Amino acid sequence: MTSYLAPGVYVKEVPSGPRTIGRVSTSIAAFIGKAPKSQARLDEAVAIDNWTQFADLYIGDASAGTHLANAVYGFFANGGGRCYVVNIGDGDNLTGTSAKPTGVRLLEALDNVSMVAAPGFHRPQDYAALLEHCEHPLRQDRLAVMDTPEDVADIDDLTAAGGATVPEPDNSGGTDSGSDAGEDDDGGSPPPSSEDNGPIGAPQSPGGYAAQYFPWIVVQDAVTGALVAQPPSGHIAGIWARVDSSRGVHKAPANEPVQGAVNLVHQVTRGEQEVLNPAGVNCIRRFPEGFLVWGARTRAPQSGEYRYINVRRLTNMIKESIAEGTKWAVFEPNDYALWGSLRRDIGSFLTNVWRDGGLLGRTPEEAFFVKCDEETNPPEVRNEGQIVAIVGLSVVRPAEFVIFKLMQSANMTEIESTGA
Repeated sequence: MTSYLAPGVYVKEVPSGPRTIGRVSTSIAAFIGKAPKSQARLDEAVAIDNWTQFADLYIGDASAGTHLANAVYGFFANGGGRCYVVNIGDGDNLTGTSAKPTGVRLLEALDNVSMVAAPGFHRPQDYAALLEHCEHPLRQDRLAVMDTPEDVADIDDLTAAGGATVPEPDNSGGTDSGSDAGEDDDGGSPPPSSEDNGPIGAPQSPGGYAAQYFPWIVVQDAVTGALVAQPPSGHIAGIWARVDSSRGVHKAPANEPVQGAVNLVHQVTRGEQEVLNPAGVNCIRRFPEGFLVWGARTRAPQSGEYRYINVRRLTNMIKESIAEGTKWAVFEPNDYALWGSLRRDIGSFLTNVWRDGGLLGRTPEEAFFVKCDEETNPPEVRNEGQIVAIVGLSVVRPAEFVIFKLMQSANMTEIESTGA
């Protein structure tokens, strides 16, 4: 208690109520690939805030763009605001080694990344590296945006996942496959062959930490202006950021135009999408309105609770925001007052998420619950220096199928509209 020694008036500021839990960013992407200027900022994770900054660092006097350059351009053109770029030069290894890390390993120290893509890298080992990075227990705060190969002979091939694993680190300092012998002219990884790499579909992610898009798009090269085929992951990441800004992370990033696309490498039919959509491959399709993203699924199984991109991303945002916003509780006395404070702060935060339309329920009580009391924190838990709060959410899922039921009567047509 403060000691007052002289008579007078003393004013003291006191906390006014709940501590505010702020929302973490969900719109920062990370891109891995070959820059037009192949040796520029090699094997570094560099923050980029606009296309001019990228061009100054990574293009220089290069005569043509690469998949990485066009992806970054598409990210900003579609609404992205900040990204990290890792230039791996002429190599094709997304992990590097313990002695010389590159690719996803350079992203491990970045806490604010929420989307990771390696434009044009579509081999089984590439998928495995991206997925292992996003699913790692110490992260699980980001999603991988995966591309398919450019040429797909049979749509059914995309539904069969490959089984490659991330190569073991080479502690001698070399890379497992660091030469540019297999690199194509655009700086992407070479198309996998069934003989060398097995199935071409991306692996499933039970937790929904990956999404895949098909087909490639035709865009103007960011350096030459010529029309080139481009993997869509960079443009998709920009669309995710755009929807986050305009509607919120709870909105499915679908039925959205792909800015910069002038054509598609493959015109997906409705019948083909009926095969791909249940398998978790999101299609980009041509409609009178333009080229639209026409899918919002992750690579989770159909029966999984995280089969929709917005559900996974909203959950990531909520858990990361709560983790950041409750750090003040570390080393506080683990008693009834602390439990009540946590219930109050988390409940206030989730109420705001509910008001913004992210949680389903007519009232906050229907939309979520927060339990932190003597039941969740018995003596044996407190003796371990732990505090446990249980949070339950009712997350809004997208109306993926809109069904109209028509019934003819003698006097009128009744139309009942339901969402499934």
